[in-house]
Amino acid sequence: MMPLAQQEELLATRPPSVGAMLAQRAEASGPREAFRYLDGERWVSLTWTETKAAADEVAAALLSLGLKTEDRVAIASGTRIEWILADLGIMSAGGATTTVYPTTQHEDVSFILGDSESTVVFAEDDFQVAKVVQHLDELSVVKIVQFSGKADHELVVTWSQFRELGRAHLTANPTVVDDAIAATGPDNLATLIYTSGTTGRPKGVRLAQSAWTYEGAAIEAYDIISPDDVQYLWLPLSHVFGKALIAIQLKIGFTTAVDGTIEKIVDNLGVVKPTFMAGAPRIFEKVRAKVMSGAQSGVKGKIFDWAFTVGHKTIPGRLEGHEPAGLLGLQYALADKLVFSKLKERMGGNIKFFVSGSAALSREVQEWFYAAGLLVLEGYGLTETSAATFVNNPRATRFGTVGPAVPGTEVQIAADGEILVRGDGVMRGYHGNDEATREVLSADGWFSTGDIGELDDHGYLRITDRKKDLIKTSGGKYVAPQKVEAAVKAASPYVSQVLVHGEGRKYISALITLDPEAIQGWAQENGHESGDLAALAHSSAVRGLIDGHVAQANRKLERWETIKKFEILPQEFSVESGEVTPSLKIRRKAVENKYASTLNSLYEG
Repeated sequence: MMPLAQQEELLATRPPSVGAMLAQRAEASGPREAFRYLDGERWVSLTWTETKAAADEVAAALLSLGLKTEDRVAIASGTRIEWILADLGIMSAGGATTTVYPTTQHEDVSFILGDSESTVVFAEDDFQVAKVVQHLDELSVVKIVQFSGKADHELVVTWSQFRELGRAHLTANPTVVDDAIAATGPDNLATLIYTSGTTGRPKGVRLAQSAWTYEGAAIEAYDIISPDDVQYLWLPLSHVFGKALIAIQLKIGFTTAVDGTIEKIVDNLGVVKPTFMAGAPRIFEKVRAKVMSGAQSGVKGKIFDWAFTVGHKTIPGRLEGHEPAGLLGLQYALADKLVFSKLKERMGGNIKFFVSGSAALSREVQEWFYAAGLLVLEGYGLTETSAATFVNNPRATRFGTVGPAVPGTEVQIAADGEILVRGDGVMRGYHGNDEATREVLSADGWFSTGDIGELDDHGYLRITDRKKDLIKTSGGKYVAPQKVEAAVKAASPYVSQVLVHGEGRKYISALITLDPEAIQGWAQENGHESGDLAALAHSSAVRGLIDGHVAQANRKLERWETIKKFEILPQEFSVESGEVTPSLKIRRKAVENKYASTLNSLYEG
């Protein structure tokens, strides 16, 4: 661990802005590889020098349009290299990026662009452009830059045309970007990220330049990533987690391979061979489910089960820093040779650790990966705290916690158990909503997270409940739905999503969705008619399978937490249907309203 004095120096001497941080990185690491991305089927690279040049072109083009300090510029796109370059260009020009998920519906896009007063929009394709064009009368947009293709509209220019505009402006005004960077300070607005809206209309979270430079310096001070590492990045860059990972990269200088296609994650890991990757819990759940459901029966299946039984026996000792010895050591070496090495090779063979954030990770899932020799570090943060607020230490991991606060962040537990944090990563407030800001941000800078937790003797945080999500049964018992839902998903590799219900009811019930690939694989292997997902959801054999897994989960819960009844739905909850947020969190109210009759039927009789 880096000495405290060195940590404090890193935090105190960090660059004043993201643009300055990029300039310092390009000067220090110019010819080194910064980014890797797919051009068709071929991976190509950008050096730090090339990255800086591209960002300067974007910045100069924005400045030529009259962009002023803190003027908002929106990006509506999936994760791709152009997103990163546009964002770096916006902040190098002194502007502020407004992030828009590509799955955001037309009305919300209009609200976000209007509320933020964005004047320029970077849009991925015709579909994203159409969302803007249909609401132009309500907006202040003067230019739309399209990454892929070109819609037929007078305000639309292509990505290459926009960069050419920047090159021309730089030729005529060589210092224009440097001047803009010099004029941008730590307190200037850098980013407006609109919350996912699980409880209503999105609120714009105001994050200053200092929030991103802090994230970079704090993780550098935490000393778990080096310039020689390679990151695989697929997370939505519209989400604070993805944004934080880029800020961290700028400060430390490692390489990032970028591809936002979720379906290709495992395949790309084998090609890119990264040393770390961050993701939401659902990704790790899906990998585990796919491997477990694909484990063959017969002798190979028994070897697989034996290997994981051995792997689990080694967990307590390995977490204490002791490698397995004696007979257990020999067994673990054999299990690694026969099973675990193949799994690690599918992940690229170089993984030091994964990082899980955005929602709670099941301990059973975490232990399954660790049994195979793959460490998943759980972390915690919110949009309002610039994401990386707590991160587990790979040198001293504590399962069931989200780790200690990263250097420079203060934490305290309120009288009612709510987690409060303070530091440079905390937002400056909600955009145009002082009342909402006062509800969560005290005059002396403490942010109320809305989560309940406890700190252990080593300063590691354990999150126990979500303040607003607690279910109170008619018997007066409080139930944390995340705990129950995690238990079910840990018990069954065939369960995709779970929503626990029971407010004011005598008992807890649940809505369950199936993982399409996993359950169809199970059906084929067990001689059942695979059919489509809806048919499998209504199958008595599948019902019996999931019933057994729910019973298994119930054995790990308190009596009042157990699921008494459940319904298997014919399809997964989706972003498109408004049932989950773009960061894959279930919109509880939306699901409860949509399936109100189904939920009510679980309490009849």
